Amino acid sequence: MSINTSVRRRMIGVALAGIATASGCGSVENAGLPQIDELARPYAAATLSGEIVSLESLRGQVVLLNLWATWCGPCRTETPYLQSLYEEYGEDGFEIVGISMDTRAAADDVAMFVDDYSVTYTILHDPSMEGMELYQVLGLPATFLIDREGVLRWMRYGPISEGDPEFLRALGDAIS
Repeated sequence: MSINTSVRRRMIGVALAGIATASGCGSVENAGLPQIDELARPYAAATLSGEIVSLESLRGQVVLLNLWATWCGPCRTETPYLQSLYEEYGEDGFEIVGISMDTRAAADDVAMFVDDYSVTYTILHDPSMEGMELYQVLGLPATFLIDREGVLRWMRYGPISEGDPEFLRALGDAIS
């Protein structure tokens, strides 16, 4: 493991510990499936340039947390829809945070994916796949809608279909 990798992992660990402490949360390990109407689990990951972004730092915005990977066919299918949602609702305090579960060696693939799909929403990279364990994800994509107070309002294990009425209702409720 390189020094940069070691330092980055330590920084992410410190950020997650700080978020959990600040929010009064204990360990979420083995906490089971996330539950609607409960606080979203504390989570942070790095941008492709190494800046740490946490869910806590996005409080006050409606956040669509999307766990995905470049090799995932359904992820590739839903990305243009997610981008269109971001373009439509971004000015209403809606933030999409796409977190790649690709390996560390695939950082260039993640950057190329972002370019190829013209993604303008926030992209983070979690090569340790901590988000998969934290949110009890077995397959990708997985998406979690978090309201302005940090409460989980909707979730889907699997892709979001364009025009999904259940999702659009939850999004509308969270944004209004």
